[in-house]
Amino acid sequence: MPSNAKVFIKYGPYEAVGNVEYRDSRLQGLKAILTKDGHTVEFVKVEDRNAVELCVNGETVFTCDINELDYGSDGELDPLCIKAKEAVKKAY
Repeated sequence: MPSNAKVFIKYGPYEAVGNVEYRDSRLQGLKAILTKDGHTVEFVKVEDRNAVELCVNGETVFTCDINELDYGSDGELDPLCIKAKEAVKKAY
C-alpha cells in the first residue's frame, strides 16, 4: 500500500466511568502511528459498542475492542497499534 493511504477508523461508544459515550482518547495512539507512517486518518462513528475497525479502500483490514487499546498513548509501544499499522501496509 502506498504511504499516503486514506484510513477510516470506525469506532463505537464504550463505557468509562459509568457512562457509555463516543470517545477518541484510546484511538490517539492508532492515529499517531498511522499518521507518522504517512497515512491520512479519518474517524467515523458507528453504533457497534466497543468496536474499532480500520478500513482502507472500502476493505476492513483490522478490528479490535477499543478497550484493548492503550489510553492516550503515542502508539509506538501498543502491540495492537503496531499490528494495525502492519495490516494497513498489507492492504491493497
